[in-house]
Amino acid sequence: MKLLITGFDPFGSESINPAYEAVKLLPDSIRDLDIIKLEVPTVFGQAGETLKQAMDIHQPDYVLCIGQAGGRSAVTPEKIAINLMDGRIPDNAGYQPFDTPVREDGPAAYFSSLPVKAMVQAIREAGIPSFLSYTAGTYVCNYLMYELLYLIDHHYPNTKGGFIHVPFMTSQVVNKPNGTPSMDLKTIASALENAIEAIAENETDIQANMGETH
Repeated sequence: MKLLITGFDPFGSESINPAYEAVKLLPDSIRDLDIIKLEVPTVFGQAGETLKQAMDIHQPDYVLCIGQAGGRSAVTPEKIAINLMDGRIPDNAGYQPFDTPVREDGPAAYFSSLPVKAMVQAIREAGIPSFLSYTAGTYVCNYLMYELLYLIDHHYPNTKGGFIHVPFMTSQVVNKPNGTPSMDLKTIASALENAIEAIAENETDIQANMGETH
């Protein structure tokens, strides 16, 4: 079986992106899964096209996309993607959408088809902070998660997919305000490996309360 895992290139004012840097540290196989690594551009539209091309070529059983969420202190599997693009900053091609749907013919939202609660639990059991997120934002990360699940819905019914946000890596916060959260890159990569192990081991998600109170 195969798992395609993607990470974005640097965007905004950053010269590095922990998403793909952590992906590069992963082994080439985890449990019974062959791991296929792919860097995607932080560009609306182009990121989805790059992903689709890779899915057409590799026909993966699972797809896991990784993105940077600067300001978060934990590794956060995403539960839901919404049909909305609204860029606080332009993407790497200069495009800055405003209240624009990802897909005109798509539903308001898609839920991850990966065992996200089992992934959170596995990461925590490894001693790494993790929680389940119910918002992937409105930037290219949410776009790619939504596009992935749209592609699965319309073209790849036997594939399961989802998204994980990771914090800044330590070197990124050296000149940021005191208290800016970060995580060591090797720890981020370990968390991703734990999450993939949970994907391999859980055909369905575990039953656990991980909801938010706000």
